[in-house]
Amino acid sequence: MDFPTILVNAALPGANPETIATAVATPLEREFSTISGLDSMSSSSALGSVQITLQFDLHRNIDAAAQDVQAAISRAANQLPEDMPNPPSYRKVNPADQPILYLALTSPTLPLYTLNDYGETVMAQRISMVNGVAQVLVYGSQKYAVRIQLDPKALAFRGIGIDQVADAVRRANVNLPTGALYGKHRAFTVQATGQLTSAAPYRSIIIAYRRGNPVRLADVGTALDGVESDKTAAWYVDQRSVILAIKRQPGTNTVEVAGAVKRLLPAFQAQLPASVSLHVLYDRSQSIRESVRDIKFTLVFTLGLVVLVIFLFLRRVSDTIIPSLAMPMSLIGTFMVMYLLGYSLDNLSLMALILAVGFVVDDAIVMLENTVRHQEMGEDIMAAALNGSREIGFTIVSMTVSLVAVFIPVLFMGGILGRLFREFAVTIGVAVLVSGVISLTLTPMLCSRFLKAADNRRPGRFYLASERIFQGMLGVYKRGLTWFLGHRRSTMLFLAVVMVLTFWLFKIVPKGFIPSEDRSQIFALTEAAEDISWESMKRHQQALAEIVRRDPNVESFMSSAGARAGSLTGSNSGVLFIRLKPRSERHLTVEEIIEELRPKMAEVPGIRVFMQNLPPIQIGGRLTKSQYQYTLQSTDIQELYTHAPLFAEKLRSLPGFQDVTTDLQLKNPQVNVEIDRDKASTLGISALQIEDALYSAYGSRQISTIYAATDQYTVIMELEPRYQLDPQALSLLYVRATGGALVPLDAVSTVTTGFGSLTVNHSGQLPAVTVSFNLKPGFALGNAVEAINRVAVDELPATVTGSFQGAAQVFESSLRDLGVLLIIAILVIYIVLGILYESFIHPLTILSALPFAGFGALVTLHVFGAQLDIYSFVGLIMLVGLVKKNGIIMIDFAIEAERQRGKSPRDAIFEACMVRFRPIMMTSMAALMGSLPIAVGWGAGGESRQPLGLAVVGGLLFSQFLTLFVTPVFYLYMQKIHFSTIKSVT
Repeated sequence: MDFPTILVNAALPGANPETIATAVATPLEREFSTISGLDSMSSSSALGSVQITLQFDLHRNIDAAAQDVQAAISRAANQLPEDMPNPPSYRKVNPADQPILYLALTSPTLPLYTLNDYGETVMAQRISMVNGVAQVLVYGSQKYAVRIQLDPKALAFRGIGIDQVADAVRRANVNLPTGALYGKHRAFTVQATGQLTSAAPYRSIIIAYRRGNPVRLADVGTALDGVESDKTAAWYVDQRSVILAIKRQPGTNTVEVAGAVKRLLPAFQAQLPASVSLHVLYDRSQSIRESVRDIKFTLVFTLGLVVLVIFLFLRRVSDTIIPSLAMPMSLIGTFMVMYLLGYSLDNLSLMALILAVGFVVDDAIVMLENTVRHQEMGEDIMAAALNGSREIGFTIVSMTVSLVAVFIPVLFMGGILGRLFREFAVTIGVAVLVSGVISLTLTPMLCSRFLKAADNRRPGRFYLASERIFQGMLGVYKRGLTWFLGHRRSTMLFLAVVMVLTFWLFKIVPKGFIPSEDRSQIFALTEAAEDISWESMKRHQQALAEIVRRDPNVESFMSSAGARAGSLTGSNSGVLFIRLKPRSERHLTVEEIIEELRPKMAEVPGIRVFMQNLPPIQIGGRLTKSQYQYTLQSTDIQELYTHAPLFAEKLRSLPGFQDVTTDLQLKNPQVNVEIDRDKASTLGISALQIEDALYSAYGSRQISTIYAATDQYTVIMELEPRYQLDPQALSLLYVRATGGALVPLDAVSTVTTGFGSLTVNHSGQLPAVTVSFNLKPGFALGNAVEAINRVAVDELPATVTGSFQGAAQVFESSLRDLGVLLIIAILVIYIVLGILYESFIHPLTILSALPFAGFGALVTLHVFGAQLDIYSFVGLIMLVGLVKKNGIIMIDFAIEAERQRGKSPRDAIFEACMVRFRPIMMTSMAALMGSLPIAVGWGAGGESRQPLGLAVVGGLLFSQFLTLFVTPVFYLYMQKIHFSTIKSVT
């Protein structure tokens, strides 16, 4: 379940975040905002690059959206800086989605840039061609580059400008077409050796002549075999590594994509040298397969439980087989419809089938029981099947249609919740419809052929013993029902109290969104001070990695520090991805492991760690340091930057919040070069020349390209590292004046130090700061949303607005939508029952069990510490359809008894309760057993499905016992109102 999301990347090497935001991000955002179906747009501008995330409406085709994005990039091209090395590019990928596969390359002997060649050239390019792969991220990229490092003193001594060096290198390293010779008999291709492919030949390049002698590059600096980015590193456990992280396109199947990539691994292994090891760090499809396998086992186990329940009530194998056949037949019919609709077997559809197993037999049980009752009344088998099916047919139609009607509102839900549960609703609805058809056709036929005649039923000891138990239960129920019918006012008062308590519980029960799963992984982002050195950052990251390595619950992990191509993490940031041991091999859950690691990580000074158990469904396009986001926006950027830290500080002081942080980083040390334009103009120096010289000296400027057989490599120019350590070194940089003389930079400018932004973020087209937060165990998202809304009202000025993003945003809207959905589901059932019974009164009687079901579900969730999340809310909606069947079974019989035999309402409902007691108990216990495995939370990912099972089991248990007593009393009152209305009309 994915939003169509497109990520746009653009680069302007060396540009500060403010320049990137104004010169690159803003023109692109202006064009993107005109695309139809754009749901949200956010951008983050950092040093030299910008990422713009475009999230479209769920109904927007991602390929069509990509064409619109490309057209918008083309329209913005004339407004972008001319010196961008490449035009903006886009990928159909959600940056917040986690990779589905992590591969690690290690070697104890090969240099890292050689290892990187195998990873990026041999593997990443081939993996990118796999259908469904959106992007291959490279952590710890060490791509080969020739780095030319200059000595500014040597340049000044020889009167050579830094621009002259760049021009000389460009002229020396060329790869131009050189043509061909066509002779009378032979043709020749002309090939010149203009390409320099390694560092050594660059040292002998002649830059200029002084006093008739050549000045070579080696005289003013050096050329080294290096890497493009030496401020990034990755480790696989404790070995330097190159990590490949594969992301899938939105809408593609994780298992299929991961399987296609893994099928390439043997070929990759054969191509790699023996000294290179290829490790599969993590495979997302493995946990999905385990979850589906466990759900399949649960499905089979549930089938067995339901058959056992039927057998315990019927106590004959032949009688048990008849309704049991309704289960596989209904499932087969459901699979056929799912295939025609293009559905797949995933967690939600399989969960729907498990729940369906518990009540697809309801109709068959009612049909069988009524046929047996007619047989026990002395009718032959054929007559009993015909009369029993004729008598109970309308009841089965009512049960089936009203249960399917519960899911009609779900089909028309919009947004992510509608997309999420549409397949669930269709699957379970189809199963119920198929079971209804089978119960009206196949079950009566089987009864007429395989039920034994009453004289041939020879009860055994088990039958007799169980019959005594059943008769004892019936006797207890009879006495209890007599008491309740004699105390009607007390019963109705009790019903009113339960209704009030249900509304109260609904208000106070903690509200959640999507429950977390234990997928044996932890994702962590690390952040140090903005002025930390690269070497210090590596030491801090490795200290954290050592803590992880010593943890007994950890199987393997990767660690990365520093900036990464295509990412906005800076040299003060890092990533930890931890793969835990399988759940069966550890005693702690992933949440408990995070809480155990948290204080240990905090002992490393100077760095913060933000750990997340990533949600099973990623909503939104922002990957933040913590799981939930609240975005502040303002047209007044100073006002925004003033109040955002205060807002975050206030959240830190509230109970239940942890890991509260923002993406606002204003303490990035920066050197401000203030140009004296008058003095520069006098000397014939322009601002363009000054900034160009700074870019060449400190911007890791790409001045040339090496075209190799399998890839392209850059030639980078900069000053020697010793001249990049201190702001005072800027005085050694010289700029060429109009007359050719070199002028020191400090002669035409003033150098000061200060602080600036490490990133500049936009939401829509406005400056934005995103506050992200995690929740302490047991603290509900609903409580957090309420607390943040209160703080926003109290603390934020009118010029600063705030809104939730991602999961928190959808949760906030879902609270309102789900409440409306529940009300609509009840109204739909009332209307359907009103049409079936041609009455306004009887549907109210049938629905009188709802307060008890809701009360039981909410109490069960509270007792087991579960939250009312979207799964448990679906359980409440299912209860609306399940618990009314008891009322239908009783009311149908009572109405017929009144109409056909002229019985009084009291006698009719009393007889209905006695006669229908067995099918009511059988159907309720079958539905209970069908939901019990989900409530227990067995299997991989079972903890996320558990709230749904708890809600259904708790609601069924509580309503089952009380409905048998309260609904008959409610029926008598409704009949009294009915007769009074008729009397007043006549």
